[in-house]
Amino acid sequence: MTRYWPVLAGLLRALALISAIVVIVFLLIRAVPGDAVDVLAAQGDLTARQQAALRTELGLDATLAGQLRRWVAHAATGDLGQSLRFGRPVAAMVTQALPTTLGFAAAAFAFGFALALLLAVGALLAPRSPLPALVEAVNLWSIAVPTFVAGIVAILVFSIWLGWLPVIGNLPVPIVVLGLDIAGQLAKPLLEELREARLAPHVRAAHARGLHPLRIVLRHVLPAALPVLLALASVSLASLIGGTLTMEALFGLPGLGSLVLNAVNGRDYPVLQAVIIVLALGVVLVNAVADLARRLIDPRVRA
Repeated sequence: MTRYWPVLAGLLRALALISAIVVIVFLLIRAVPGDAVDVLAAQGDLTARQQAALRTELGLDATLAGQLRRWVAHAATGDLGQSLRFGRPVAAMVTQALPTTLGFAAAAFAFGFALALLLAVGALLAPRSPLPALVEAVNLWSIAVPTFVAGIVAILVFSIWLGWLPVIGNLPVPIVVLGLDIAGQLAKPLLEELREARLAPHVRAAHARGLHPLRIVLRHVLPAALPVLLALASVSLASLIGGTLTMEALFGLPGLGSLVLNAVNGRDYPVLQAVIIVLALGVVLVNAVADLARRLIDPRVRA
């Protein structure tokens, strides 16, 4: 039983974290001045009586505790409520937008991960080439340039000045912009870990046997750095999600980012909290899987 306790403890921590996220998101969203009825009233002629009746119909006149209890009770059955702005089931709206977000995030992460791996391995094998400096430059880029700024600059250059790509629905540019940010986060720490792993006795023995340097890196150095690589990838997930939502809103992609933007503008509480909680669940789940994978492949973590 004791060998499974770390996994059970991780699941309990994940449940506690998800519960805290639900409450915090619920309260923060409603801390914003105004609600969906105020937005509708600003767009048309609604009397005070009509506004009060609409708040009662939408359940906005209940206390925060009452609204939270009702939302949790419905969410436990899979009912995320109705959009206050569009009157559609929130679950259907999230399900419709989720594939676009997952596909875009997966493409950006794959590009960034592959680029970071190529840069780190190349800099390790050719320390006197420009590659180590390029690793530093990409790392500095990810620290100094926010993704939304890079996205705006990309729109100005490739869509407005050069006219090569449309602004709305353009996929290659946001994938590259977000992928560069991910590569900058991963490449430098990965290179440092590879340099440390190369000093291991079995790696030195492989060098002494005259094996090709690339073969040594692929067969001995990279596997030793795999636990750290998994940790880096899971840590970069939060940045990936934030960048994905930003890029979708900037480039008009029909994903969760555009859904969040419309929900914020319309004070659409059910949509906004559903999207945030779904994303938080995804982060918690991926981190839990990454932690379990590290325990399986790294004896030091199991100990």
